Amino acid sequence: MHFTMENGSFALCAIFLELALCWAFAMFVDYTGESIGIVVENDPDRVRGTHPRHHLSSIYYYMFQDVHLTMVVGFGFLGTFLKRYGYSSAVPNLLIAAITLQWATLCQGFFQMQRGKIHVSITNLLHADFATLTTFISFGAVLELTTPIQLIVMVICEVFIFAANEYISLDILKISDVGVSMLVHVFGAYFGLMVSCVLRNNRPEKESVCITPPTPDLFSVMGTIFLWLFWPTLNASLAQGDAQHRAVINTYYSLAASAVVTLAIGLSSFVDKKQQFFTVHIQNSALAGGVAIGTAADMMIHPFGAIIVGSIAGLVSILGMVYLTPGINRKFGIRDPCGIHNLHGLSGLIAAIVGAIAAALATEKNYNYSLYRQFPARTAMGKTLDYWDIQYHVENVQPGLGRSALGQGAYQIAALGTTLAFAVVGGLVTGLILQLPFFNQAGRNAFTDDEP
Repeated sequence: MHFTMENGSFALCAIFLELALCWAFAMFVDYTGESIGIVVENDPDRVRGTHPRHHLSSIYYYMFQDVHLTMVVGFGFLGTFLKRYGYSSAVPNLLIAAITLQWATLCQGFFQMQRGKIHVSITNLLHADFATLTTFISFGAVLELTTPIQLIVMVICEVFIFAANEYISLDILKISDVGVSMLVHVFGAYFGLMVSCVLRNNRPEKESVCITPPTPDLFSVMGTIFLWLFWPTLNASLAQGDAQHRAVINTYYSLAASAVVTLAIGLSSFVDKKQQFFTVHIQNSALAGGVAIGTAADMMIHPFGAIIVGSIAGLVSILGMVYLTPGINRKFGIRDPCGIHNLHGLSGLIAAIVGAIAAALATEKNYNYSLYRQFPARTAMGKTLDYWDIQYHVENVQPGLGRSALGQGAYQIAALGTTLAFAVVGGLVTGLILQLPFFNQAGRNAFTDDEP
């Protein structure tokens, strides 16, 4: 991998940033009560560690472990099919993850501070991983356009904007998006595309979409298979109780359907007259079902509904790759070498629509009292209920005094509009910042596998 850094500016920038993060953690970040063994008052089990709430974190740890593997390994290998950017897509992923995991803890925690402190638990690590996924998605659109310093600046800007949108969507609009298809996939895709649009003049003369020799190409397929296997955990990691079961089941069938449609169309003459598979088609569209089901993964859409969603997502993704991406490149100068618009953007839009419809049709008859954990705004005062509230404190639930089902569906669509606005405006502003001479002084010294 080759990139140049004048006067060691990148190394100094990274070290200074890490020192700043360390200082911020020392000042503002602390453990939660669970992490230091504090028993919650009025718990029926006063013996430390025996109450179900203390065991919940251990459940989240296994989810976190799988999600963390998915972030670093799956997305690390996913972009290795590009001829000049194989190593340059895998190695920066580790850099992005290492920075984002720390920065996201601060940005997301800023909106949840208590007495001037950010209290972290394993669930905070999960949320930070999802913020990392957002930057991974955006990186796929600017892979050939950014220098190392520009990449760090983009990550800093994007994570803060992402955290603000996440707070508005989850805490103010109170929408349901367990698989974060709207908040992460739609945001990451359109943010990255907007940055790419601003930086399009930085495009190198050489083309980068050529497929590599068989070994890196095989690594890319391995990354796809890895993500395909672990995506149910990705969508179910933040769900609770019966919703977690639904999230795994729905994602499982949606992924299977999208893979069948992708491989069937990819092998047909409708897409390729030579009837050959293209790695870029497989790696994007086979995963589209996992993204498209994300928002409604824990909702009552039933297995056949998940199969329908996955089939549509696979079809839309592969056709978008063949027909839509070249048109966007010609009209806006956005090349999208990793196809993030088709996998994350279009599939995320499908997920938002499916989630809004499922929310508008949700009734207590279908969900029982878990309806009010699924959609907190449908309870009195918008009280948030967790799994143990549903099991042990059903008498405290006050149904029918909050939003209607149609109202919840409308808020789901409103969150999609908010997310698109944050992504588009934030991406354009970030792109303009990256164009400033101070950050763009390295010229053509972007990440590349070319020899110096």
